[in-house]
Amino acid sequence: MQRLLDGIRDFHERVRPRYRERFAHLALGQSPDCLFIACADSRVVPNLFASTDPGDLFVARNVGNVVPPCGAEAGVAAGAAVEFATLVLGVRDVVVCGHSSCGAMRAVLLGDRPDGAPNLDRWLLQVEPSVRRLEREPRLDLALDAEDRLSQAHVLQQIDHLRTYPAVAERVAAGELTLRAWWFDLAHAQVLAHDAESGSFRPLVELMNEASRESHVRPVP
Repeated sequence: MQRLLDGIRDFHERVRPRYRERFAHLALGQSPDCLFIACADSRVVPNLFASTDPGDLFVARNVGNVVPPCGAEAGVAAGAAVEFATLVLGVRDVVVCGHSSCGAMRAVLLGDRPDGAPNLDRWLLQVEPSVRRLEREPRLDLALDAEDRLSQAHVLQQIDHLRTYPAVAERVAAGELTLRAWWFDLAHAQVLAHDAESGSFRPLVELMNEASRESHVRPVP
């Protein structure tokens, strides 16, 4: 708690003056570009590694960055975030971001979970489709630990679940919404993105640089 209190003091004394005008503007409403679905893990800080300001991201977080299929009983909270972001805020992108060393993935693979946690047990049942998905993703990096490969397969499975929401499917079909599969490598503080061509997760900056070079290549007359 002391770290939290010290952080509030630092925000009040050092950060708040620089953001006073922006927060005054945000008090009138929000217009984020992206719905960012991430794990509740304390080590995953989207606004830090994406260098975004207040108002840029609409963030939904839960244990294991789970997006249950539309209509799933356990998915009301996540589904509400998806529908609010797409129908009310009109976001143009949805990112599902998993991460390395995820406790939820470890719990599913190894059964490493606390006693007396029935809600957690029920919640983690939603990772089972991702376990099966892992068998269909042979191009994921075999050098990774099993829990990290599962985490990457899990991100891809959540992208499929997003497509079950009518609000998402309609906007994707109309070219108004893009779904993105990301993965944060904690040890290297690096964001990876799924590359459809290779079927693997690659450094996002590397993919961005490649896209930039290709956009500057002029066709031969």
